[in-house]
Order: sequence, then C-alpha cells, then structure tokens
Amino acid sequence: MRFRVLGPVRMTHGTPSATKPRAVLATLLMHTNTVVSTHTLIDELWSMEPPRTASTTLQVYVSQLRKALLEGLRDGAAGQPLLTRPPGYLLQVPADDLDLAVFESLRGEGRAAYARREFGEASRLLGSALGLWTGPALAGIPHGPTLETSAIRLNELRTEVLEQRIAADLRLGRHHELAGELLALVNDHPLRETLHGHLMVALYRSGRQSDALQAFHRARRALVDELGVEPGPVLKQLLERILASDPSLSWRESETDGEGGAGASDSAGSSVVPGSSGAVAHAGPPVWLPPTVADFTGRERHLSVGARALAGEIPSVSRVLSLSGRAGAGKTALAVQLAHDSAELFPDGRVLVNLRDAGGRAVEPGKALVTLLRRLRTPATEAAEGAGDRLPTTESELTDLLHRRTEGRRMLLVLDDAVSEAQVRPVLSGAVDSTVLLTSRRTLGALEGARHLVVDVLSAEEAERLLVSCGGPRMREDPDAVAEIARLCGNLPLALRIAAAGLAARPHWTAGGLARRLGDERTRLAALALGDLDVRSSLLAVYRDVGDEERHAFRMLGLAPLPDFPLWSAAALLSTDLPGAERHVDELVRAHLLEARQRPGRLTPVRYGFHSLLRALALEVLAEEVPQQVPRATERLCRAFLAVARYADGLLAPGRDQLEFEAGTPAGISPGELVGTAPLQWFQEEATGLLEAVRQAHGAGLWQPCCALASAAAGYYEANALWDDWQSSHELALDAARQAGDGPAEAVITRSLGDLAWQRHETSLAVDRYRFAWHLFTRHGRRVAAGRCQSGESDVLLGLGRVARAERGYARALSVSHAHADARGSADALRGLALVCLREGRTEEALARLEACESAARFVGDERWRAYARRTAAAVRASTAAGRDPVPAGMPLEVRPGVWLFSPGHTGHRAA
Repeated sequence: MRFRVLGPVRMTHGTPSATKPRAVLATLLMHTNTVVSTHTLIDELWSMEPPRTASTTLQVYVSQLRKALLEGLRDGAAGQPLLTRPPGYLLQVPADDLDLAVFESLRGEGRAAYARREFGEASRLLGSALGLWTGPALAGIPHGPTLETSAIRLNELRTEVLEQRIAADLRLGRHHELAGELLALVNDHPLRETLHGHLMVALYRSGRQSDALQAFHRARRALVDELGVEPGPVLKQLLERILASDPSLSWRESETDGEGGAGASDSAGSSVVPGSSGAVAHAGPPVWLPPTVADFTGRERHLSVGARALAGEIPSVSRVLSLSGRAGAGKTALAVQLAHDSAELFPDGRVLVNLRDAGGRAVEPGKALVTLLRRLRTPATEAAEGAGDRLPTTESELTDLLHRRTEGRRMLLVLDDAVSEAQVRPVLSGAVDSTVLLTSRRTLGALEGARHLVVDVLSAEEAERLLVSCGGPRMREDPDAVAEIARLCGNLPLALRIAAAGLAARPHWTAGGLARRLGDERTRLAALALGDLDVRSSLLAVYRDVGDEERHAFRMLGLAPLPDFPLWSAAALLSTDLPGAERHVDELVRAHLLEARQRPGRLTPVRYGFHSLLRALALEVLAEEVPQQVPRATERLCRAFLAVARYADGLLAPGRDQLEFEAGTPAGISPGELVGTAPLQWFQEEATGLLEAVRQAHGAGLWQPCCALASAAAGYYEANALWDDWQSSHELALDAARQAGDGPAEAVITRSLGDLAWQRHETSLAVDRYRFAWHLFTRHGRRVAAGRCQSGESDVLLGLGRVARAERGYARALSVSHAHADARGSADALRGLALVCLREGRTEEALARLEACESAARFVGDERWRAYARRTAAAVRASTAAGRDPVPAGMPLEVRPGVWLFSPGHTGHRAA
C-alpha cells in the first residue's frame, strides 16, 4: 500500500518531512477521489486564524506534495494524481493503495461474514483489518477540525472491529486465549461496556465465575467514578445470569454451526454477551431484539399512537404499523422501544430483522425470510420440524413455512429499514396472524391498509434535553450553546447524539466550542461523525437510494432560496415545466429528502424546503459531482424570479424606472397566474427568496440579472419601508452595474438608493445620489429618468425648508414629463408642487395640483398613487373647513404613498 493513515501519516516513498504538507496529504486522503475545497484545507491548517498568505502557502504545500507524489509513482502508472478541481483539489487514489480503504473493505466483509454466522471467516477478516494499524489514526501531524473528527472516528472504528473480532472468537470457543487480552483491553478502555461483557463471558466460560463477578464490579466502579452512571441493562442482565449459573452461558459447539446458540447476536458488531440481543436457546418464545436506547428522549405522541395501534385500540387500523422518516430521525430506536414496551401484547415472540445488509444494500425478500425463520426457531419448532432440516430454497416455500410457524400465534415482527413494498410483501403474506412493525426511509404508501406514522425531527425542547442527557455536565452548564447546537443539528436525533458523544470524547472541548465548530456549513457534516456513526453517510445512503432524475433534482434544488421555495422556482432550477417539477419534488418528499410545507392562505399554499443538513449535503454533492451546472441553473432561477417580480412590480407600482434587460418568461411559468391581483402579497411571500436570488446572481457574476432583480423589488421595499433589504440588494446591484459597465443600470440603482437615503433622513447623501443619477441618465440620453431625479432632489430640499428651490426643481421635472408624455413622472412632480402649495398656504392651488396628480396616476394605472392624491385632498378640505392648518407644525405629513415625514410647518417666507 502506498498511503497509510491508520497510524503515522506516510507514503511508501517521499513522505514530506514537514508536518503541514503531511496534514494537507492526510486531509486529501480522508476524502480520496473527492474534491476538497481550499477553504476546508485552510481551516484544517490554520483553524480560525489563517495568515494573510494562507492561499499562497497552501499552493506551496500542494506543489511539494505533487513533486513527492510523482517521485513515488510506480513504473507505468498514470500521471499526477493530485489535480486542481474547483473549488479545491482532488487526490485520485486506487482503493488498494490506501490502508483505510482496505481496512473498510475487510471490515465490511467481516461484518457480513459475522451476519451470516460464519464466525471463523469473520475472525480472520476482522483480524486482517486490525493488522493494518500501526498506531493511533492520523498520528504525527497537527489536527484541525476535519482531521480531529476523522481521527476520533477511525480510532472508534478500530475498537469496534476489535470488539467484533473478539465476539467472533468467543463464538469459536477461544475464551481461554481471550481472557488475558481482554484484561488488558478493559484496562485501556475502562468505559467500554462491551469489552467488560466479553471479559465476563470469557472468564465464566473458563471456569472463573468469581473473577467474572469481580470484572463486573470493576466495570461498575469505573462507570460510576468517571461518568456517574450505573452499568447498562445488558451488563446487569449478564451479572444476574452469572450469579444464577445460567447453563445457556456455557459455550457449545453449536455456536459455530450457523444456527446460533446461547446469546447469538442478530447484528454485526453487537456484543456476544448472551441474552443481550439474541434469541435464547432455552425453552420459551423467541425474543430477538436489540436493547432499548438508554437516553431515549421525547416521542410521547408517537409512543402513545404506536402502543394503541399495536394493541388494536385504533379502529380501522390493520396489523401493519409503518414508521417512516428521514435518515437519522430515530425510527429504529422508536420501533425497538415500542417492541419492548409491548411485550405483554405478544407472548409468543418478538423478532427484529434488518432489511439492509452491512453495506446498506437491500436484502432480497427470500434472504429476509430465511433470517426471520431462523430467528423464530425454538426447541418446540425444532422438535416438530426436525432440528437438522434445512430451510426451503424458494420464496413461496419460505412464505408457507413462515405461515405455519406464526399461524394462530400473537407475535410482533419488526422489519427494520425496509426499502420497498415489494420487499416486505412476502413476509406480510406469510405472517397473516402476526402484527408487523416496519420502518422505512420512504413512505410505503402502496401497502394496503397499513397505518403510517411519520417520524420527524425532535422539538427544540426535546433536542436540548437529548443533548444534555448524552453530553453530560459540560452541556448542562451552557444552555445557550446547547440551544445553538440543537439548531445547527436541525434537531435530528442522530446528529444530536453524535455531537453530544463527540463532546464527551474530548475532555478539552466546551459546548460553546462545539457550537462554533458546527457553525461552518462547509464542514458541519464532516464534524458530525464519530466511530461508525456518520450523519453524512446516513444521508448519502438515502440520496443514493433514489433514481438518477431524483438525485439530479436533489442537487439542483440545493440552490433554491431559503427557508423554502415554491414549485415554479423548482421548475426553473430543473429546467422543466410545473408538472415535471412536481413529479420530481413529490418523489423527493416521499423519500424524505425534501419537505412539503403547508402554508394555508398563501398564493402558493404548498412550499418546499430542506432540512438544514440535507441542504448542506445537496450543495456538497452538487459541488463534487456537477459543479459546471451551477451557473446555468442559477441564471434560470434568477430569470424566473425576474419575470414574476417585474409583473408584480408592474401591478404594485406601474411606470417605475425599468432596466432594459430582457429576462424572458421561462416556459411553463405564467406570472399572471402566480401573482394574480395580489402583487403585494406575492412580494411578501417571496421577498426572502428574491433577496437571495440577488445575492446568487451577484456571486455568479450575472451582473444584468442582479441589477434587474434588485430594481424590480425597489417599489416593494419603498412601499413597506424595508430599508435593510433595500440597502443590501442595491449595494450588490450597484457593484454589478459597475462590473458590467452598464451606465443606465447604475443610474437606476443610484436613484433608488437616493430614495432610500431620503427616507432615512440622510439628506446630503440623498442629494449626491440624485445628482449623480441625473448626470448618468443625461449622459445616456435618458431625459425622462433624469427628470424624475429632479423630483427626488426637490423632495430633499423641501424637507430642508428650501421651498423656492424645491418648487423650481418640481417645475423642471414636470416640464420634462409633459414633453415626453411621462404620466408617472408628472404624477410625482405634481405631488411635489402640491406639497409646496400646502407649505405656503395656497390651498386651492394645492387641491388643483392633487387633482392633476390623481388624473396622471389614473392614466398610469397606479391605484396607490390615486388613493394617495384623493386621501391628501380630502384631508386638506377637512382641515380647511374646520379652520385648521392643513400642514400643522411638528405633525407627520404623508409626502409619498405610505412615506411619512415630519413637517416644520409654515416658515413664513420662501427659503431660496
């Protein structure tokens, strides 16, 4: 093997002597054949404080590595394996050249052999895997966040493989040889209950019952002293059986024959402690369940509904209860809890079968039936059918045998991680008298009469309780950090458990430090891995379960705006029509890769969104697999937003300045149907996504769409005083206009920023922006738009009390608008002249100006401005009739529709 990470990081030839180049090598080796971003590498090398020359220094390290890699190439090997691939680097390594890849392969084969009950082969394979290790993982280099997490995960995997190899050896009767090894191991790992259990079994089987009891008490002291907790139920049950000299604890030759014996385990990697999870060989009903999760938290409603369904208390519910939900939601833990809680309901047995193999692939229905039938065997069935009889080979015969074994018996069959309806139907047709509890990552809606219960993430309060329960005192001492960790984990139980376990495994960490590490979305999934628990792998398994088209949709929809998005934006990203987009998102919802969120009363009553960790995965696989598709998808999304936003803006504020950029309406999207007659509501629902689209357009270098999107939203921002969104969107748009060298676009955005400065009472800045916009418009021959700038500047002057100058500015703007038939500009200038008249007590002239303003607004079709003119005129008439000043000093005055400013009242003179 050319590369080694299971110990000191090194290459067969040319290992860099400096630690940082080796850290770069290690990071790339932990993500072989995958693009590792430069951000990740810089974070790994310098954490939160990279030097100013970080990018340049990284390039030097990469250059050194490339030279070393070329020197160590085998004769006839391909060229440079370390390639530059945006947004970082890709290291191509064949699987047999990396000790970690060989270890993973041997581990998987060993687990599979153990699951087939081929314990000799399992011991050999797992022993070979352990032989690859030369020390602690990733030794000899500094660890940043990624390598630290990877090292902990790999060292945990090493220990778990060791535990399973010992489990296989115990099955083979090697307890005498194991006793010494286990005594040393429990000294090195005093908190691993599995190792203590193995030691107790080995000592008991070696005729050392008193030593086995002492081993339990040493384990208990370690757990109480270090963690303040008692041993778990498995170890306690083993103690009771040793005290009772349970004969089923003794080793028998039958343990190696593939049919199991005392304490046979049903899952690779679990302890061989007899009775911990396997069927017991003595007389009685078969019970083959893993233990319940010690820190099971929440799910009160699910437990209640599930218990009632299993008890038959819910009318019209069949004998099948299906738990579905996203990966990591805790479906199996809930099913196991229900199975244990309902023991009295099923006196004839409770058996769990996993419907995926160790590699995550679907188990064939026939193999699932074989596993189930073996676990249903009892001394009674062996006596009736013959202990030496082989099981049938055809699926129909296996189904018939299952029917005979379960007929008339009150049994619970737990089918865990079902892939499809077709996979479970043979079991359902055979076990007609049994109750079936199944779990699946997707809703198995085609199962006739099944009761479906969706298992989603925990509530915020439940998530925080779980973190405190699993994370210990350091979690409990920092409730703010706990809340932030729960939020960053999206309240997903698997992520929460890994985060809490990661903190417990690192005594030098704090809860606040863990929250900061999880805060970076780019490395969050990598940080949520410990031992064989890995959020990313769990989510990736679901992603790989769906078809090619759905995987493409999942990747592309990662670009959709947060927090959720309508169907039409999905259609734009996927470059399809609405029915096509709906088909894809429905499949993703069914697979729990996407959420359908009900929004009653909205223009789009159903919207779609990602769980935060799934969105991170979508963006990650998008960058790894098809980064070249991102710019075009982003442009399609921006063009769709622009088409609909312009339509809504035309209804909300007709006649506003429009950029000449032609977006075109994407096929299958009708702005009129989407907006209807409610442009304000449309903007309110899509404002967050619209702002995100501006950011994406700017980030992708789509300068013209960026400007046009910001401009289309300006009327909404002004009408609703959304100053922060207005500012951020238009600053990006202004930069985009300058990057594109688009003078007219720069002028439009600058004038809008002048309006914003005026509303914020930044008078000097507002005047500067209006004048600069006027200059740009004039240079490009945009007389109408230049005239509108004069109305804006006059608004500022009027607010400053410079009434005469303001009136001259409004008059010039009105002259330009009349000359070019600009009704919108005329309405604006007439409004300003009316305000001047009111300030000077020329009431009749003000009313005439307001009437002309209303007429111009009616011509444009702007109901907001018409209503404003009528409303202001009515207030003037009412004040005059009552003998009051229409513009009392110190009172707010509506100077534009929905824009109120305080007026100083009459000045007594015309300020120049």
